[in-house]
Amino acid sequence: MGCTTSVVLLEGLRSILERNCTYVKGSVELGALEDEEEAQTLWGSHQWIPTTALVKPKIIEPLDYENVLLQRKTQIISDVLRDMLQFPTEDFQISTLRRQGRTLLSTVPETAEKEASSLFVQECIKTYKSDWHVVNYKYEEYSGDFRQLPHKVLRPEKLAAHVFEVDEDVEKDEDAASLGSQKGGVSKHGWLYKGNMNSAISVTMRSFKRRYFHLAQLGDGSYNLNFYKDENTSKEPKGTIFLDSCMGVVQNSKVRRFAFELKMQDKSTFLLAADSEAEMEEWISILNKILHSSFEQAMQEKRNGDLNDDEEHGKAELSSGSFQDNFQTARDVESRMRSEARLKLFTLDPDTQKLDFSGIEPDVRPFEEKFGKRVLVSCHNLSFNLQGCVTENEEGPTTNVEPFYVVLSLFDVQNSRKISADFRVDLNHLLVRQMTCGQGNGSNSEIIGEGPPEGLGLAPHYPTQGVFSVTCPHPEIFLVARIEKVLQGGITHCTEPYMKSSDSTKVAQKVLKNAKTACSRLGQYRMPFAWAARPVFKDASGTLEKNSRFSALYRQDSSKLSDEDMFKLLTDFRKPEKMAKLPVLLGNLDVTIDNVAPDIPNCVTTSYIPVRNFEQNGSGSALLEVEEFVPCIAKCAQPFTIYKNHLYVYPKHLKYDGQKSFAKARNIAVCVEFKDSDEDETQPLKCIYGRPGGPLFAKQAYAAVLHHQHNPEFYDEIKIELPTQLHEKHHLLFSFFHVSCDNNSKKKDVVESPVGSAWLPLLKDGGRVIMNEQQLPVAANLPAGYLSSQDGVSKQSGSEIKWVDGGKPLFTLSTHLVSTVYTQDQHLHNFFQHCQSMDMSEQASEGELIKYLKSLHAMEGHVMVNFLPTILNQLFCILTRASHEDVAVNVTRVMVHVVAQCHEEGLEHYLRSFVKFVFKPELYSSICLRTVHEELAKAMTAILKPSTDFLTSNKLLKHSWYFFEALVKSMAYYLTESGKVKLSRNQRFSASFHHAVETLVNMLMPHITQKYKDNLDASRNANHSLALFIKRCFTFMDRGFVFKQINNYMNCFVPGDPKTLFEFKFEFLRVVCNHEHYIPLNLPMPFGKGRIQRFQDLQLDYSLTDDFCRNHFLVGLLLREVGGALQEHRDIRQIAVQVLKGLMIKHTFDDRYAAKSHQARLATLYLPLFGLLQENVYRLDIKDSAPLGNHNNMREDSLVPNSMVTPQKPGSCIENALHKDVFGVISGTASPHSSTPNVSSVHHADSRGSLASTDSANSLLDKSSDKTNSLEKSQCVSAVGSTVLRCDKLDRDEIGNLLMCFLHILKSMSEEALFAYWNKAAPSELMDFFTLIEICLHQFRYMGKRFIARSQEGAGPVAADRKSLTLPVSRTRAGILHARLQQLGALENSHTINNVYCHTEVDVNSQCLLEANVSTEVCLTVLDTLSTFIMGFKTQLNSDLGHNPLMKTVFQVHLCFLQIPQSEAALKQVFTSLRTFIFKFPCTFFDGRADMCASLCYEILKCCNSKLSFIRSDAAHLLYFLMKSNFDYTGRKSFVRTHLQVVIAVSQLIADVIGIGSTRFQQSLSIVNNCANSDKSIKS
Repeated sequence: MGCTTSVVLLEGLRSILERNCTYVKGSVELGALEDEEEAQTLWGSHQWIPTTALVKPKIIEPLDYENVLLQRKTQIISDVLRDMLQFPTEDFQISTLRRQGRTLLSTVPETAEKEASSLFVQECIKTYKSDWHVVNYKYEEYSGDFRQLPHKVLRPEKLAAHVFEVDEDVEKDEDAASLGSQKGGVSKHGWLYKGNMNSAISVTMRSFKRRYFHLAQLGDGSYNLNFYKDENTSKEPKGTIFLDSCMGVVQNSKVRRFAFELKMQDKSTFLLAADSEAEMEEWISILNKILHSSFEQAMQEKRNGDLNDDEEHGKAELSSGSFQDNFQTARDVESRMRSEARLKLFTLDPDTQKLDFSGIEPDVRPFEEKFGKRVLVSCHNLSFNLQGCVTENEEGPTTNVEPFYVVLSLFDVQNSRKISADFRVDLNHLLVRQMTCGQGNGSNSEIIGEGPPEGLGLAPHYPTQGVFSVTCPHPEIFLVARIEKVLQGGITHCTEPYMKSSDSTKVAQKVLKNAKTACSRLGQYRMPFAWAARPVFKDASGTLEKNSRFSALYRQDSSKLSDEDMFKLLTDFRKPEKMAKLPVLLGNLDVTIDNVAPDIPNCVTTSYIPVRNFEQNGSGSALLEVEEFVPCIAKCAQPFTIYKNHLYVYPKHLKYDGQKSFAKARNIAVCVEFKDSDEDETQPLKCIYGRPGGPLFAKQAYAAVLHHQHNPEFYDEIKIELPTQLHEKHHLLFSFFHVSCDNNSKKKDVVESPVGSAWLPLLKDGGRVIMNEQQLPVAANLPAGYLSSQDGVSKQSGSEIKWVDGGKPLFTLSTHLVSTVYTQDQHLHNFFQHCQSMDMSEQASEGELIKYLKSLHAMEGHVMVNFLPTILNQLFCILTRASHEDVAVNVTRVMVHVVAQCHEEGLEHYLRSFVKFVFKPELYSSICLRTVHEELAKAMTAILKPSTDFLTSNKLLKHSWYFFEALVKSMAYYLTESGKVKLSRNQRFSASFHHAVETLVNMLMPHITQKYKDNLDASRNANHSLALFIKRCFTFMDRGFVFKQINNYMNCFVPGDPKTLFEFKFEFLRVVCNHEHYIPLNLPMPFGKGRIQRFQDLQLDYSLTDDFCRNHFLVGLLLREVGGALQEHRDIRQIAVQVLKGLMIKHTFDDRYAAKSHQARLATLYLPLFGLLQENVYRLDIKDSAPLGNHNNMREDSLVPNSMVTPQKPGSCIENALHKDVFGVISGTASPHSSTPNVSSVHHADSRGSLASTDSANSLLDKSSDKTNSLEKSQCVSAVGSTVLRCDKLDRDEIGNLLMCFLHILKSMSEEALFAYWNKAAPSELMDFFTLIEICLHQFRYMGKRFIARSQEGAGPVAADRKSLTLPVSRTRAGILHARLQQLGALENSHTINNVYCHTEVDVNSQCLLEANVSTEVCLTVLDTLSTFIMGFKTQLNSDLGHNPLMKTVFQVHLCFLQIPQSEAALKQVFTSLRTFIFKFPCTFFDGRADMCASLCYEILKCCNSKLSFIRSDAAHLLYFLMKSNFDYTGRKSFVRTHLQVVIAVSQLIADVIGIGSTRFQQSLSIVNNCANSDKSIKS
C-alpha cells in the first residue's frame, strides 16, 4: 500500500511540476528523466526524489580583486601570513634555451643564410638555427593536482602498528577447536555421560545422557568444555561448561561408576561419567592440570594488574583534592600525548595511497632528430675462390686477383621501394687497390676536387660500417649487395673464371694479367659483376635476423639490372627451386648486422658531419649513417630539425639502337655533372659525393658500363650536395662516352669518345625542384646556351643543336630529393612564393592571399609534418600583419586543418613541442601592428559562430588546446617585451582584447553545453582547454575580469543537467582551482568594516553567505556547486566530492603552506562545509549498514542505533510512521518505499541523524516540533541551492570522503575559530555537529583483519540491498541472523576504506595498517574537539543538573568510543577523557535520572571483560573512579547509584555476553578491589 501511494504521489507531483514550472531545464523534461536509461536507474532504485522546479542558483558577482588589493594594501602588508594573500613577484619569465643538435658542428653551412634568397629557404634555415623560446612559470609545479606537487610526502614512511581487540579474535579465536592444542595447550575429546543438573530431581542412572565432550582452549588461554549430540564439533554445541569458573574436579562414584564432578564458583556442580576407570582418571588429571595452570596465570595477571595500578596512582592521585590540583596538568599531559606522532589524515586516505597518472600532462620535449629501427651493417670481407698474389715477385699475401667494389642498400619487396641510399664499400687489400692507382690518380686529378667544403666533417677513407635506419620494419626487407669490378668486357666472359673450381692457379694468373691491363687503362670505369641478398628483420617489431648470412653470389644479368628486376628476383628469394636456376660465382661476402647503441661513437651523418661523441683520431673506423628514404606518408614523417639538401640521381636507360649520329656507341659510359651555367668553359660544381678512398666531393661521377650494349640499363645512384639557393641555370649535365675496351697496342686508341649529351634543369614551375622520372632527348653537340632549347627541335635555337635520333626522348633518368629547405609540394611552394611577392610589392592583394591560404588545405600530409614549424611560424606572421578579418580567419582555418591532421596521425606531440619551444610571437612594431593573442581570439570567435562551417568549428573545439596555448604564450611575450608586465593588472591589455576574450568564452559555451550529445570529445576537450586558459589568465590579466569569465561559464549550467555537463563543470572547477596561487586568489583574510582587524576578531562564515561567496570567490563557488551536486544523483555527487577532496589534499601537502598557522588560515576558507554537511546530516546515516557484531561482545539490541534506546509508546509511534511516510514523500524528506510502518525508519527519520541519543522521558522523538523547525530552517538554507533536500542516503564512500574533509578542517582550524562557530551555532546545529563527529567514529571504525581479508577476497563490490536496511527491526535471535544474512552483501565490500581487491597477505596487512591508523587518528581528532568544547561550554553542559539535550549528545559521543573498536593508543586517551568528563560533570551521573550512569556502567563493564589486559586494567580503574566520584559527590556517605547500576549492568551482561564469568572479568573486579584497598583517602 505504502509503495503504491508513494509512486502515485510522485507521478502526480511530476505532472503538476510539468504544467506549472516556469523554468524546467530548457525543454529537457524534469532533470534528465527523458534519458530513458538514466530514468530507469533512478525510478528502479526507489532512491531518487525529483527536485522541484529547477531554478538556477543566483549568480553572485565576484569582488573586484585588483581594487580590493589596493584598498586593503595596509591590511595585507601588515598580515603575518601575507604570503597567502599576494601573488609572488616575477611569477613568470621568458627564456631562451640553446638549441642542442646531435652534431659537433651546425648542419647549416656558414654561407647558407647569405646565399638564400627565396622566402621558404630563408624561413627553413631560420627554423633550424633558432634557439628554443620558452615561458617559465615559477610555481608551475604547484599548478597540477596533489600528485604532481614537488617535495610531497604523500605516504608516511612507516605507519605505527596499532593493537585492536578485534584482531585478537583473528589471531586466537578463529576456530577454538583447532586452536585447542596450540601454545602448549591441552586438547581432549570423547564420549561421557552427563548427569541431569536439575537439583529438584535426584540424580539417578536413568537421568544420565550420553554426550560427546570436546575440551577447547580459547584465545585468552581459558578453556571451555563443550558437549554435542554427535561427533560433529563444527556445529553449535548443545551446552558449554566454562572451566574458568570451576574450582576443582573430584571423583564421585556414589551415583554411578567412573563418575566425577566439577565444582563451580557458585556452589553448583556438574556430574560426568566415563566408560572406564582409565578414561575417568585421564579426564580428571587433564581438567585438574588446566585448573592449576589457569590459577597461576590469574595470579600473574593480578600481579601485573597491581603494578599497573601503582602506575595509575602515580599519574594522578585518586583523592578528590589532589585530582583537582592536578587537573590542569592532566589536561596538558593529555593534549601533549595526543599531539605526539600525529599523522595528517589525508596521508592515510586511499586516494593518496593510489598511484594515478591520469591527470599528468604529457611531457613536452623540444624537436629532435628521430630515427626508425637502426641497423649497424659491418662489412668484413669479400673473397672469391679464385685467389692469387698480385705482386710481381709473388711474395705478398694471397688475395683476390682483381679489385671488387661492393654497393649495399635496402630493398622493401612488400612495397617495391628502395628504402635506403647506397653504401659504397671498398674491401680490397691494399696491394689490390694499388692496381688502379697509377692511372686512376691521373684521371682523378681532373675529376676529384681538393676536399670537402669548410665546416663539414672528414669523410672516412674506406668506411666499412654503415648505420641504416628503417621506419617501418618487416620481414620482407632485404639488404642487397651489388658487386662491381673494373670494366673489362662482357659480364658472362668476365665471370666465367669465377664459376669453375678446377686448376685455379693458371686461371688466376691469366685473370690477373688481364686485370692489370684493364686497371691501368680503364681504372675509373666499373662494370656490373655479381649480386647477393639477405633478409634483415625477423618480424614487424624490428627483431634483427642476425644469424642469416648473405646468399650465394649470383651473376649479374645485363638485361636484368634495374631495381624493378631486383624486386622480381627478391620475390623468389625464399623459393629455392627458382634461385637454383641462377648462375652462381664461387665466393663469399662476409657482412654482419647488429643493433645500434644510442650513443655509438665515431659516427658521421649522411652529410659527413661528425656526431657529438666523435673521436678525431678514430676517423679510419668511422661509421657512416646511410640516408633512409622514408615513406611519403604523414604518420612516418617528422618535423625537420637539421639542414640537409641532397639530390639523388638515377640514370636508368639509354635507347641508342636507332641512332645514326655516331659510328661507335656500344660500351656507353654516362658521366654526370652539376653545373650552374650553360656558357662555354663553365666548370662543373664540386658537389658530387666521391667514391671510397677519394676526396669527399668530386666534379663528376660515372655509371657502370655495359659491354657491347646499344640500349644499356643503369642502376647507379649519384648523390649530390645541392647549393643552398637554386636558380634557373642550375642543371644536371649527362655526357655519354663510348669506352674502348680493346687493348690493342698497335692502334693508339683513345679510351673515351663523346657520343652525345643531355641536360636537366633542376627548377620548374617557378622554382620547384623536379622529382619524378624524366625522359630526355640527347644532343649530338653542346653549343653555349643549350639550356634554352630543352624541348628539342621545336625551339628556335634548334638549328644550333643536332639531336640524336630526331630529338626523341632516348635517355631515361629519375631524381630523388632529400631536402629540408626545398619542397615538392606545389601548394606550399606557391603560398610562400606569394608571401614573398607581398613583402616585395604593395600591390599584391589580400584576396589573392586568401586563395593561396585555402589551397594549403590540399597540402600533402607528410610535407605538412616535415615543415610544420616553418609553416606555423609563417601563418602566425601573416595573422599579425593582415589588415582584413577574412585573412585572419582563413589563416586560423588553415591552422585548424594542420592541427587536426596532426592529431589524426597521432602526431600532436609535435604541436606541443612547437607551441612550447618554437613559437615566438613577433614584436609589436610598425610592421606588426597587431598581437597574436588578440587576432587569434577574434578569429576563433568568428569560426565558432553558428553560421560558419560546422566541420571546422568542431575541429577547432576538439583541438582548442593548441590555440589557447598559443594565446597564452603570446600574452606572456607581449607583456614582457613591451614592458607592460610592470603596469597594474587592469592596464596591461587593451579593452579590445578583454572584449575579445569575453566574446570568445561566451561563444564557446553553447558549443560545450549543447554539442556534447553529437560530439562528446570535442566538447570535453574544449571545456578542458578553456579551463586551462582561464587558469593561466590569472597569471597575466586583471583577476576580477577572470572571475567574471568564470561566472559567465557557470551561468550556462543549471541544476538537473545531464551527468556529462556536471562532469564538464567540475572538471573546469578542478582545473581552475588547481592554480598555483589559488589561496591568494581566495584572499583568506577578514573582510570587516574596520580598517585592520586581527584574525582572532574575525567574523567567520560557517555557511555559504553571499558575502563569503563574493569575497572568497573560487572556494565559495566550489562549495556552492558541491552543495548543489549533493542534491543530485550518486554519480554526480561522487564527482563533486572528489574534486573538493582532491583540492584539500593538495593544500595539505603543499610545502608552501606547511606551517600550522597556514593550515589554520586555510581551514577558514572551508568552514562553510560545516553548514553544508549539517544540511545533509540526515543522509549520512551510516549505522544502517553497520556490521552487527563489530565489537567482540555486542548486545543483541545493537541493531537499534544506540545503546540508550528505551521502548517508545507503540501507538503514537506507528501513527507517526504512517503519517510521516506519506507526507515525507511529498516533502522529499522520507524514504518513499517503506511498505510497513517501521519503528526503525521512524527512529532514523525523527532524530537528527540516526545517532542522536534518545531516551524515554525526553526523547527527540517527542520533540517533533523542534525537529520540524530545524528541517524548515535547513530547507531555507538549501534554497540557495534551489532544490528541496533529497532524502536518499549517501553512499559509504561519499560519506567517507566528505567526513575526511570535515575532519581535516576540524583538525586544522584554530581553537578561536572553533569557539566562534560553537557560539554562533543554534542548538539544533550544535546537535548536528556532534552527530557528525559521532558519524565520523562509525564511518572510520576499524573492522579487523579477518573482515578486511574477507572483503578483499570478494570478486568485487556487491551492491548493497537497500531494502534489507529498512526492514523492521526484529528483536529475536533468528531476526538478527536474518538481518545479518540480508546485510552480508552490503557489508562484505563496503566497510573497508578502500575497495581495492587484493589477495596477498601483504596487501591485507597493509590495508589493515592503513585502516587502523585512520581509525586511531579520527578517534584522537574527535577527542581533541570534545575536550576543547567541554573546556569552553562547561556552564551550558551543567545546566539542568547536566540533564540537557546538549549534554546527552556530548555524552553519547564519549560512549561511542567504547562501543566501537578502538586501538590501544586511542583507548588510553579515551579513558583519560572519560575521567576528566566524570570529574567535571558529576551531577550528570549522580543526580537526577540514572540513564547516563547506567549506560556508562554497562560499557565500562563490557570493557572489563576485554581480551586485552590494558583495556581491562583501564576500565577497572575507571569503574573505581566512577564509584569514588559518586561517593565524594554524596558527601562521602554512599555510592548507591553506581553500585545499583553496576549490578543492573552485570545482569544485562550475563544475558548478553557469553563468558561474563570468565577469569578476565574476575581479574578486572579484583583490580577494582585493589584500588579500594589501597585508596588512603577512603581509609582515612
